[in-house]
Amino acid sequence: MTDFTRRALLGGAALSMAAAVAGCGRPQATVVAPDPNTPVTHLLAYKSSRSLYLMRNDTVVRSYNVGLGFQPVGHKQFEGDGKTPEGTYVMDRRNPRSAYHLSVGISYPNPNDRLYAAEHGRSPGGDIFIHGTPQEFVGKGDWTVGCFAVSNAEIEEIYRLVPMGARIHIFA
Repeated sequence: MTDFTRRALLGGAALSMAAAVAGCGRPQATVVAPDPNTPVTHLLAYKSSRSLYLMRNDTVVRSYNVGLGFQPVGHKQFEGDGKTPEGTYVMDRRNPRSAYHLSVGISYPNPNDRLYAAEHGRSPGGDIFIHGTPQEFVGKGDWTVGCFAVSNAEIEEIYRLVPMGARIHIFA
């Protein structure tokens, strides 16, 4: 990635910041322990370009192409809407027994998401993760119920590199 591209990514992040079901089942992957010396400080996700970046301060450590929810435009508001959330969340759990190889949880819904849904008499949904992709969904594009889908090899790397508590900034 060029310095210009990196600066553009980070500039967009700064401006924007100002303004699938996880599933349970038997383990399908060799669980890789999180790296205690991880260089990742936060994640940036851009829904429009289907891109996820693992960041160390202002440096891109890794980048991935992602699949999103089946209705990816707009912020997730309600359970079943097929949208992937937008905003700032925290990586808050791991699922080594995910039906989608491995998964790392995102703290959606936050209090504002819950309040909005309650004001509309609906559930905000939940169980939003970054997870792997079963063979039947490889190459299918946006197929999750609101999660980020990457390849199984990529989720193994993400699972190892992303510490719990890292922030994820999700942009349209």
